[in-house]
Amino acid sequence: MFEQGQRCTLRLRAVSGTPLDEPMVREMVEASARGLAERMGVVLHAVQIDDVSITLDMGVDTLSGVGFLAELRRATNAWYEGKFRDGPLWGT
Repeated sequence: MFEQGQRCTLRLRAVSGTPLDEPMVREMVEASARGLAERMGVVLHAVQIDDVSITLDMGVDTLSGVGFLAELRRATNAWYEGKFRDGPLWGT
């Protein structure tokens, strides 16, 4: 699906607060990233998560990586807002 040899590292960071300090939220964000990668045929070389961000080293070009992060942001914001009846996970 994606050209071999392409690679980029991108970070999705919260605008404020520490939304990933809760283990359940952190695990859901990581599972969402891995599931999305599997569905899209994207190789994840590395996943790093801290209290405010997720950093993904992916086997895609930068433009595809930005699209991947946009979809991850959309999906995890929807889950977070539905689960906790709170504002978006990543901020506005």
